[in-house]
Amino acid sequence: MNKMINADNEVRNAIINRRTVKKFKQDPVPTEQIIDLLDTAVWAPNHKLREPWRFVLFNGKGRKKLAEAIEVEMGEDNKFSANVLQVPAILLVVLDEDPRQAIWDEDFAATSALVQNFMLAAWSEQVGTFWVTKPFLYAPKFRNALGIEGGEKIIGMIYIGYPDVIPSAKERTPAKDKLTLFE
Repeated sequence: MNKMINADNEVRNAIINRRTVKKFKQDPVPTEQIIDLLDTAVWAPNHKLREPWRFVLFNGKGRKKLAEAIEVEMGEDNKFSANVLQVPAILLVVLDEDPRQAIWDEDFAATSALVQNFMLAAWSEQVGTFWVTKPFLYAPKFRNALGIEGGEKIIGMIYIGYPDVIPSAKERTPAKDKLTLFE
């Protein structure tokens, strides 16, 4: 059951009302708008301002490059390469992996926070997103085709577009049911 929130609390409303969008209109999302959303997303908390991320954007005809990289790894007869051509824009979020475990953990968390920031900022502008992870993101042929270096981790593909269908909310477990409290 969703908790009632003060209607003026835009941040909390965005968090609760954001949906994962899997069906997009074919209208393109302007590259400038995506860059502007990324400029908001980079305000994610990140220890010592390491900013351990970079981005690879496939927009418009550039989506064919992503489809070709998927085909290099999986062959031409796969549903993923055809699928990316139906999404208006796809963003790869790439983490610069530090070999020190504690730093890696902090950087991965920061980059994940960046993705959430991006998705919330997009939602606030009526742009839908879908955070996708697939096994081919780890595959050498796919990574080489897109210039993903050793020591970099693709933490996900973000599908971006104007929603054609907005799914309904799904219940969440109340935090108190998962809370261990020491007072």
